[in-house]
Amino acid sequence: EAEIGAEVERVKNAGLPTEKINARGQMTVWQRLEYLVDPGTWCPLHTLYNPADNEEGVTNVVDGLARISGKWAVVIGFDNKVMAGAWLAGQSENILRVTDLAKRLNIPLVWLVNCSGAKLTEQEKFYANRRGAGTPFFRHAELEQLGIPVLAGIYGTNPAGGGYQSISPTILFAHKNCNIAVGGAGIVSGMAPKGHFDEETAEAIIEKARHFKAKPPGSVKIHYDETGFFRYVYEEEKGVLDGLKEYMAEMPAYHPKFYRVAEPKDPKFPQDDIYRLLPLDPKKVYHFDEVLARLVDGGEHMEFRPDYGPEVYTGLCKIDGFLVACIGNRQGYLGKDYPEYADYPGFGGKLYRQGLIKMNEFITLCGRDRIPIVWLQDTSGIDVGDIAEKAELLGLGQSQIYSIQQTDVPMMLIVLRKGSAAAHYVMGGPTANRHNAFTLGTAATEIYVMHGETAAVATYSRRLVKEKEAGKPLAPVIDKMNELARNYHEKSRPLFCAKTGLVDEIVPMKELRKYLVAFAGAAYQNPRSICPQHHMILPRIIKG
Repeated sequence: EAEIGAEVERVKNAGLPTEKINARGQMTVWQRLEYLVDPGTWCPLHTLYNPADNEEGVTNVVDGLARISGKWAVVIGFDNKVMAGAWLAGQSENILRVTDLAKRLNIPLVWLVNCSGAKLTEQEKFYANRRGAGTPFFRHAELEQLGIPVLAGIYGTNPAGGGYQSISPTILFAHKNCNIAVGGAGIVSGMAPKGHFDEETAEAIIEKARHFKAKPPGSVKIHYDETGFFRYVYEEEKGVLDGLKEYMAEMPAYHPKFYRVAEPKDPKFPQDDIYRLLPLDPKKVYHFDEVLARLVDGGEHMEFRPDYGPEVYTGLCKIDGFLVACIGNRQGYLGKDYPEYADYPGFGGKLYRQGLIKMNEFITLCGRDRIPIVWLQDTSGIDVGDIAEKAELLGLGQSQIYSIQQTDVPMMLIVLRKGSAAAHYVMGGPTANRHNAFTLGTAATEIYVMHGETAAVATYSRRLVKEKEAGKPLAPVIDKMNELARNYHEKSRPLFCAKTGLVDEIVPMKELRKYLVAFAGAAYQNPRSICPQHHMILPRIIKG
């Protein structure tokens, strides 16, 4: 966690020093966020996400879940310390995750726009393509067509892409010194080139650039006084944020008492206990139920079918008084008579026939009762071999994907340790992107298609046989096997998972419940459909 924390601080300190931004009379995006969101509710996401490995070390947007004036929202802002909030490679993918989150949870999206447009020297990396830099404008339109508002507080100079980033939200809150435009001063002053540059052209550019720097296009005078695009204009930077707060206070939302099934409670046991309960060594076992007791209200739960499919936990729990479903992998030896279809013993972390059937049933019932699902994943995969094939595990895995796809309830995933093989998909993985709101990792998380040593055997076993039969030395193949295993290890670590987006955030174990509270509160703030508590069937099935 110390290593993760150091990387987070590096991201926060990227670009110009805070003091330099403040000396210009501006707040940084981090200061704006701190002022905007309700204290103690900020749950950052995608902090270390940098899939294109930008030299800046960031995608140049900062986002997360938070309450504003008591209402949950997805919040995102351009980092004005880094190239004045420019478009960078990977940024549109980051924003797509954010708009998907607002869509899945059906809550407002709040923007802090301060975008200088594209980093022109690298435009080929992000400008076009199916998921390029223009994609967010379509996603904003999609949210609005679904009735999800997009609010934007606008600061600074926002030309070209920054202009569309500013105009595409629903209501625009402008600082007096901001501007938004199809083309900025640099673009306007450089139009109509000759096809080459010479000294005469350079002098003309200088003259035009001076003019447009003094009076950039798309100022408040144009877009408040003339077009009316800006709904509100504020003298002070904090005034913009106050305007957003005022609007968020009036956003439609159910009062928490409408959906709460009990008064909120803290977990019965300290969350810090998770550090000793969850071993970092992926081969060591632990008691899943003890970890769960540190995350849910009062440590209380109602388990679904406890006598069936012992490798997985399925049950109903409360988070901040809201009903949620929890599904997780139990660990350890399952006895010589399980799985019932095999002549070998089962071990927790792996999925077998009964566990898959139980999860399919439970997920389907959660969909019927409109209960959000929290997945807690620590899996080595699904059972393999002809015996497992006869037990229909391949079909049951796909059945679970179908069950997830038809539920239409929000889900979140915590990869406690291992996310591996197809089990990572079927246990609420981010590939279920219509339903998975976000995925969290811990300092113990590792994600791969299979363990590196297993991959090395699968890749080189036949080569070993051929070399042996040919009488050739095995050492070169063994070296390649070890190299592949090391590569798998390095590319499954928490930092790699966060940087490449395999998880949306690496979270300290003591802060996992904070994200659970945010997820439950957001999921129940304004859900698209309702199942009254006295119409639910799942609690009655559990009670018998």
